[in-house]
Amino acid sequence: MLNKWEGIVLKTKPYGESNKVVTLLTREAGKVAAMARGAKKPSSRLAGICQPFMHGIFIVHHGRGMGTLQQGEAIDSMRHIQTDIVATAYASYCVEIVDRLTEQDTPDEYAYNVLLQALHAIEEGYDPESISLFVEWKMLPYTGVQPILHQCASCGATEGEFAFSFSSGGFLCHRCFHQDPYIIRLTPTQLKLIRMFYKMPIEQVGSLTLKKETKRFIKNIVSTIYEEQTGMRFKSKKFIDQLERTPLLFKEQEDE
Repeated sequence: MLNKWEGIVLKTKPYGESNKVVTLLTREAGKVAAMARGAKKPSSRLAGICQPFMHGIFIVHHGRGMGTLQQGEAIDSMRHIQTDIVATAYASYCVEIVDRLTEQDTPDEYAYNVLLQALHAIEEGYDPESISLFVEWKMLPYTGVQPILHQCASCGATEGEFAFSFSSGGFLCHRCFHQDPYIIRLTPTQLKLIRMFYKMPIEQVGSLTLKKETKRFIKNIVSTIYEEQTGMRFKSKKFIDQLERTPLLFKEQEDE
């Protein structure tokens, strides 16, 4: 069956002398793998459309097993992401999270929109680190972890001072701090930002300018959830860690 799908190139790998296997996240069919014959050749009409992060329309012959990519047309080639090392690093991290947490051949418009919005925001020059935090929090429920962030995880209170508790699976109010000796105390701003990353649309997240230490604080919480509670570790995160040890690549930013 010949299908016309809107999609994003998640990754490619060489196959034989001249072919590539392309993994697409499509709006209509979810994550699919397709053989792109001859795509390794620079002269191939498929060479350009098979670049990672490419957002386009893809014509795929898809039956049993792996499909065949017949042709494609770019909607957005994500040139900034392709050419800026910091943007590439964070976009790769966003892609890896969504790739790891989505099922093959299962339509998932929510995950598709999260990734598409994130890549377009990075492409448009929004802070890629903040955008990656958006993806981490938005995709967290796919791991089976759904933190309680709208109220105290113990007593249900919505007012007071709050802290994050890994053992309680979310926020604890000051009345319940004694339940966990390892709570992470939160300022009102930190509390608001965590809720925003988890619930708000990307436009509100992307327009924020945050201090490096604020992002690092929130990142440490969500990274600990992924690594300690779900056991997930991401290869692309190691590259980001290496980049962060190169200070000239990163600009210090101020809180709004």
